[in-house]
Amino acid sequence: MFLQGKRALVTGSTSGIGLAIARSLSEVGAKVVLNGFGAAEEIDRLCGELGARHVPADLTTTAGVAELMEGAGPVDILVNNAGMQHVAPVEDFPPEKWDAIIALNLSAAFHTSRLAVPHMKAQGWGRIISTASAHSLKASPFKSAYVAAKHGIAGLTKVLALELAEHGVTANCISPGYVWTPLVENQIPDTMAARGMTREQVLNDVLLAKQPTRKFVQPEEVAALAVFLCRHEAQNINGANYSIDGGWTAE
Repeated sequence: MFLQGKRALVTGSTSGIGLAIARSLSEVGAKVVLNGFGAAEEIDRLCGELGARHVPADLTTTAGVAELMEGAGPVDILVNNAGMQHVAPVEDFPPEKWDAIIALNLSAAFHTSRLAVPHMKAQGWGRIISTASAHSLKASPFKSAYVAAKHGIAGLTKVLALELAEHGVTANCISPGYVWTPLVENQIPDTMAARGMTREQVLNDVLLAKQPTRKFVQPEEVAALAVFLCRHEAQNINGANYSIDGGWTAE
């Protein structure tokens, strides 16, 4: 229970990778603050299971992020995980989708970090962990906004690491390949339309074809790394971008 007494905010944590991270942090003693959308009954159940609080907020707006951070209170561990996806050729990519993806996947991480940092610096300890993506290192067609945002997360992480290194605060990001989550499942129809493929073709020839293991990454694998980055032994891991992608970015 090495995180006893620490408060961890995980954005986008009512499902998928974020929920797995929240569960794993709770298991080692952290007091978790959940954030995300879903049925009220399910969120209540998760809060009961994890002994957590849930703070809903629209992270596509600066005001929404401020509302989240005020509701969460001072946080020792910040996990920027909330994200969305849209798949379309660049000439057909709706500008409003671009704006929303950049706001949620990138700008929200800046705003949560800037509001979390003063407390972390004051106490001389903190962890900022962001869920990036293999797309922080590689590009794929039809994902202009997502790829741009995830490259931005990798860059933001490096800046935070350099600025906070002397204050006992580390910043790192984790770059999973394809993880079987609602985010991935929901992009399959758009990919089918953009590429003229069947569902099975998208799964096997687009998604799993990227990963030499031919397996989806599991949310719990990402969560295990996030927990390790919170340990004392990880205090000199700073500004790193960890791939968990079955070998995708090894090419």
